[in-house]
Amino acid sequence: MESADRPVHDSSRPSWPVYLLMAVLAGSALITSAYLYREKKQTQELTAANQNLSTTLTQLQSRIQDLTQRVDEFKSSPVVAAPVVRAQPAKPRPAKVSKTAAPRTPRDDARFKELQGQLSDQQKQLASTREDLDKTRDDLNGALNSTKDELSGSIAKTHDELVALQKRGERNYYEFELNKSKQFERVGPLRLSLRKADTKHKRFDVNMLVDDNQLQKKGVNLYETIWINTGDRPQPMELVVNQIGKDHIQGYLSEPKYKKSELSQTADTAARP
Repeated sequence: MESADRPVHDSSRPSWPVYLLMAVLAGSALITSAYLYREKKQTQELTAANQNLSTTLTQLQSRIQDLTQRVDEFKSSPVVAAPVVRAQPAKPRPAKVSKTAAPRTPRDDARFKELQGQLSDQQKQLASTREDLDKTRDDLNGALNSTKDELSGSIAKTHDELVALQKRGERNYYEFELNKSKQFERVGPLRLSLRKADTKHKRFDVNMLVDDNQLQKKGVNLYETIWINTGDRPQPMELVVNQIGKDHIQGYLSEPKYKKSELSQTADTAARP
């Protein structure tokens, strides 16, 4: 009895879409790890420099305080006047009284000038150290913000820029406008409530409901990214506000296009015969 020839499928071998999906996920994870490693390294280096400058600043302040105290003590030290010489009583001539020697001012003393010079040098060094400390702190904040921006790809500051990001097809985007209120409004998978909008300093406070948990963010700057991690997404969601008005904000929320559960289900389906 002859049997009909049937095509044989290898059910144990995934099809090419699975390999493509795995390659994309692996590449994304590799890039994310590289950026996170660089962020950690930059943060450690700048933090160490910040601590060293803070220690130097404390030492300089202590030395200046000591020099200032020594200068004040030197100024307040009493000046000994020359003794008064009186004429002998046996002589008929009127007694001659010598003039009191002019008091010696501390400013004419070499030691005083030396102390003042040291104090001036220490004050200049202190000012320079403070400038270096401020610059290091600015560099630290800039490095962190820059790395976060690179990690997220880019930040849309206008509606047109957001449209350009949407065309990449990598994430879902939700634009929103919020007025100050204690009530929560639905924005994509989240619920948001604007609690404060500071137009002068371009900052805002917002409450969020994420997976039935309420989170609070205060003092968030314009264009600053709020990173929101959830268990079922391979990458964090990103909340960005690009306009701040009186009791009003406008921005967008982005999330990965697929959840972990959806990616896993797609891989299982593709692997089946």
